[in-house]
Amino acid sequence: MTPLFGRRRFLLGAGALAAAPLSRPALAQPSAQEYAEELQVRVENKSVPELCAEKDNIEIDFVSPRIRNLQIQAVHPSYINTIVSDRWAPDWSSCDLSPDPKAFSQAKRRTFWESPEFWLTGYTFPSFWRPNDVPVRIGDRVERGFHLVQVWMWYRERAEEILVFYPPDGYWRARPLPFEDMRWTAYGSSFLVGPVETQDRPIVDLAEVVVEPETRSFILKFRRGGEARIAIKTIDQERLALDVSFSESLPGGHPFAALRSMYAMETMSDAAIVAWRTKRGKGWEEAPVIDFHGANATEVWLGRHLPSRHNLSAPDMVFGKFQGAK
Repeated sequence: MTPLFGRRRFLLGAGALAAAPLSRPALAQPSAQEYAEELQVRVENKSVPELCAEKDNIEIDFVSPRIRNLQIQAVHPSYINTIVSDRWAPDWSSCDLSPDPKAFSQAKRRTFWESPEFWLTGYTFPSFWRPNDVPVRIGDRVERGFHLVQVWMWYRERAEEILVFYPPDGYWRARPLPFEDMRWTAYGSSFLVGPVETQDRPIVDLAEVVVEPETRSFILKFRRGGEARIAIKTIDQERLALDVSFSESLPGGHPFAALRSMYAMETMSDAAIVAWRTKRGKGWEEAPVIDFHGANATEVWLGRHLPSRHNLSAPDMVFGKFQGAK
């Protein structure tokens, strides 16, 4: 992604998200009240082996007809403080992308909303695999034709890109603020929120995305009906936490969320290990992502224990705080 250097000269105020604490760290034991309220969901693995490091062959689906709320976190990997030289360049060896469909457009870039602390920049690429007809609304302004929207934040006297979403297919990518004095960290796994279906590949078919700057929220309106709200809960140098809520049960029994990632081998991956916790379990269970058989779980972590040659600094992902209708 192209950084916007020199755009801001403002400091974050005392109420900014960078100072907002999480209620508990990822992978910590929940409180007694959280135990009582948490919902156990079905976690399904549709991953397949793949040689190409640039294809998303990992698909982990989250399914429950009762779901109304959850939290998604992007957390720096455990080895983040050992990184001396980062790696994020793509590896196209063993790749054949010729069958991918393409829809052509006029390339453009536009910053279409900004404040002293946050701003949004949209991109239209020369080609994308799906038509780019999903409107993005912010106040009375409606933007069309973006393939990608970046969420930027002004932090420590520089611009930081913390979140991106793709209106044509419903994909999201998130990352925390750079660790300590690192200047940048990589994106890794993607995730989907909403009724996940397959149209050549897993997607969420969006009718509209509404941005609410005052609540730092995104409202996703689904073509299949219903909507979800994604709110930025916390952003700091450890994690980015997103609170997700659904207006109603999702239509047709579709997964309510999915993680997409890549795995060629453990040291060439964006997600290599799955760990999960059950409601009455006495500890965490763990499996290689490619061999994971699925589970019923109240919290799921997907990431890496070993440094990878692919997107070395990319975050681990945590799905949890599942709750049903009150």
